[in-house]
Amino acid sequence: MDDPELEAIRQRRIRELMGKGGGGANGQNKEQQQAQEEQKREAEERRQMLLARVLSSEARERLSRIALVKPEKARSVEDLLIRSAQMGQITEKVSEERLIALLEQINEQTQKAPKVTIQRRRSVLDDDD
Repeated sequence: MDDPELEAIRQRRIRELMGKGGGGANGQNKEQQQAQEEQKREAEERRQMLLARVLSSEARERLSRIALVKPEKARSVEDLLIRSAQMGQITEKVSEERLIALLEQINEQTQKAPKVTIQRRRSVLDDDD
């Protein structure tokens, strides 16, 4: 392989790396991203441990199945359970039946009545005169 060819390959590779990384300050940026990811992971781990203490195994199973279909709804129920546990409102493990009742209560509160609006259009042939 020729020396100019090797130099061209090196330059191309350096440009690719600079484009992906964003330059010299990239080392700090990667470290910050890794630190943030680690904090998120730890927070999620604490969250799951608290839910494990609050929910029975059947209730946790049901909540995980709900999370597969409606992740935002499951997350809001988890938040509600965690807040209740932190404020001392939950003294014993939440059973599956109690979780179902809680879900039904949340559904009733968040259900919106369908709104139908009918707009009649005037036809060119209408004789309203």
